[in-house]
Amino acid sequence: MISLPKVLHIAAECYPLLKTGGLADVVGALPAAQRALGADARILLPGFPAIRAGMRDAKPVAGFGAQFGAAAVNLWYARLADGVPVYMVEAPGLYDRGGNPYADGNQHPYGDNHRRFALLGWVAAQLADGYLADWRPEVLHSHDWHAGLASAYLCQLAAQRGRKLATSIFTVHNLAYQGLFPAEVFGELGLPADFFQIDGLEFHGQLSFIKAGLHYSDRIATVSPSYAGEIQTTEHGCGLDGLLRQRSARLAGILNGVDEALWNPADDPALAAPFDADRPSGKQQCKCALQVELGLNVAVATPMFGVISRLTEQKGLHLALAGAQALLAQGGQLVVLGNGEAALEAGFQQLASRYPGQVAVSLAFDETLSHRIFAGCDVVLVPSRFEPCGLTQMYGMRYGALPLARRTGGLADTVRDCSLENLADGSANGFVFERFEQPDFDAAVRRAYTLYAEPPRWQAVQQQAMRRHFGWSGPAGAYLDLYRVAG
Repeated sequence: MISLPKVLHIAAECYPLLKTGGLADVVGALPAAQRALGADARILLPGFPAIRAGMRDAKPVAGFGAQFGAAAVNLWYARLADGVPVYMVEAPGLYDRGGNPYADGNQHPYGDNHRRFALLGWVAAQLADGYLADWRPEVLHSHDWHAGLASAYLCQLAAQRGRKLATSIFTVHNLAYQGLFPAEVFGELGLPADFFQIDGLEFHGQLSFIKAGLHYSDRIATVSPSYAGEIQTTEHGCGLDGLLRQRSARLAGILNGVDEALWNPADDPALAAPFDADRPSGKQQCKCALQVELGLNVAVATPMFGVISRLTEQKGLHLALAGAQALLAQGGQLVVLGNGEAALEAGFQQLASRYPGQVAVSLAFDETLSHRIFAGCDVVLVPSRFEPCGLTQMYGMRYGALPLARRTGGLADTVRDCSLENLADGSANGFVFERFEQPDFDAAVRRAYTLYAEPPRWQAVQQQAMRRHFGWSGPAGAYLDLYRVAG
């Protein structure tokens, strides 16, 4: 029985050091929440330039020599601003590259990604084997495919030592990203030959990092209860649904939280004015300030819709783009922040050119601007084809931007439609559509306009949404419970 475990979170990103998506937010918040509950939770990260730059007052604590093609691998230790200890794997030959952590400037994945992320998992297993004299994790908690091999290396070492070294947990943040590599690189990983088989890392003739996490870990978690069920189906299982059904007794869905101190409109330095559910008037000031900042017509009574997302088909943004003309024809404004697929980027840029004063597009990732958009918008669009958890809808509710979302994954677990029944019992907090089709999206937009035309009802729903709590203490405790049953 693990009471107050020593936990090592293994991931490729961590806010505020490095963020390309919601994974970084989770890794930046969950360990701190677990420490608040009494666990000794720490983080292991690869030494990407942004992470190295943010590791202030770091000190070297271990050396591993030449590994995975790197001439020298060292381990550094520091603490985040919130006090969470962080270990960083320094391997300049593998990690010290500009641009995206995973791909070059042309968005081509680095050809040695298998070695870059194998090293991350390998170091985690070494720490579980007692490589550091002063700290040994009892739980390896790996996040997404980048850390998938940690459980495999842990099994390898446990077999060599003849005993269990640590409990292993693998959280799937998005099953669609699997870490697939050619079979011929398996020999570079230093794993036993029998690990490359159907009951192992082999996946349709390729090497799968995510399958390593799913197969070798003691327990599997996903980031929402609904997604835990969805990935056991052919539609959402990405070819791994059979394995997930086989391991369903060891699969749990734990809804992500949000950092309610960081995402707090009552005390957010990025905003033009503070506000909350009890003092909502500042939201109007934030809306006007955003309209001025983005060159939109200043009209506080105009409904403003926002997109804050990677611009990809998975996020359903072709529905938003195709439905934008009808949305704008009803008098609203549209703000888009994000980047991604070239066709979607070009489509939204053309929309902004065609509708000046109504549409503003920023093809970038800007954390501070995202706070101002949530604060200024009335509706945030989250029409995803699938959504493992989604943080956007939670951030939107915190800032009084009602989610317009498809019923899938974590969206289904958090967004309640403004149906008559839900309006009557006070559970409504957004607009939900079922089918991933244009007419369903367009109908949800019309329903948003209908409610917006009734200010008292709109304000009541907005206040209900803002009073929802998605803090990390609940999920952090649920993971600690999962560690106990897994051990």
